[in-house]
Amino acid sequence: MKEIIADRTKFIDASGIRKVFALAAELKDPVNFSIGQPDFDVPDALKEEAIKAIKSGQNKYSLTAGDSLLREKIAGQVKEEFGWAKPAVLVTSGVSGGLLLTFMVLVNPGDEVIMPDPYFVMYKHLVNMLGGACVFVDSYPDFKLPVEKIADSITDKTKLIILNSPCNPTGAVYSEQRIKALAEIADKNDVVILTDEIYEKFCYDGRCASIATYYDKVLLLRGFSKPYGMTGWRLGFAAAHESLGDVIEEMTKIQQFTFVCAPTPFQKAAIGALDYDVSDFVDGYRRKRDLVYEGLKDKFELVRPSGAFYAFVKAPGCSGTEFVEKAIKNNVLVIPGNVFSEKDTHFRISYATSEEKIRQGVEILGKLAG
Repeated sequence: MKEIIADRTKFIDASGIRKVFALAAELKDPVNFSIGQPDFDVPDALKEEAIKAIKSGQNKYSLTAGDSLLREKIAGQVKEEFGWAKPAVLVTSGVSGGLLLTFMVLVNPGDEVIMPDPYFVMYKHLVNMLGGACVFVDSYPDFKLPVEKIADSITDKTKLIILNSPCNPTGAVYSEQRIKALAEIADKNDVVILTDEIYEKFCYDGRCASIATYYDKVLLLRGFSKPYGMTGWRLGFAAAHESLGDVIEEMTKIQQFTFVCAPTPFQKAAIGALDYDVSDFVDGYRRKRDLVYEGLKDKFELVRPSGAFYAFVKAPGCSGTEFVEKAIKNNVLVIPGNVFSEKDTHFRISYATSEEKIRQGVEILGKLAG
């Protein structure tokens, strides 16, 4: 039979996550530490904005680049935060949509893309699918930004460096000192940096530094899904210094022929979201972070997360995959670390669940550690 599936699909491996859900299919009321999705709903005030937009007929396509008022507001906040005179802005269908557009615009076959390991799962597969070469830079065991290793990994084929702080899957927040050091290295080598800041609101131990403060050749990706519980609304944005305006322009062109635009009524609601105070949500997740860390630190090797809502825990006495299988057999869903890494030594916990479930899950995992 003639082969009909495109070769690029072979570069995407969903086996790790599929295996978890296959094992979990028969579980009843499990402790679900697997899903990276807020357990709070969209605030009522923002729901009302979306409902108002729908009822008033704001249901057609927006401009490809996004609603004009929303882009104007994003540009104003970016200008205020980073001092960029005329930021270029594109409203995307989630940060995931922004990632795809960024890689499609920047990555040619053979181009090298540097990323700290562990990394968000999507980076690897999208780069590989487009024919790029992932250059993984080990950040174990403390998950701090490995500045010197990144510097040593830069070649004449390096096209892009990816930062993700706060980080999925580790919960690490990169220090201002290390981010500034990387900005100097990127400037010296004239390399573009993609900074994925979808979790920038979820910082528990002080301010989250952004490399956009220290370097102009930065593509900034942020979104509405995590801080406002809008994961199903598919809203994010890409912003860049005017010197990279051509990149945003090309991303917009590709969006025109792929996503078309982000959902229009939700863009209207996002205008209000940019001023919405999420500190109560963040405080709640800080408490959840503390429950996980304090509950596991005596039985497991783990770094205290400083942001996002994940902990990356070393599996005791076995591979990450083997420990995940044991956890699932005991009604706790976690994800093996090799989904996010070239190593299989850890597992990821998402503590985006109730405090009751966290206590229950921590107790079970502690017993499994012996």
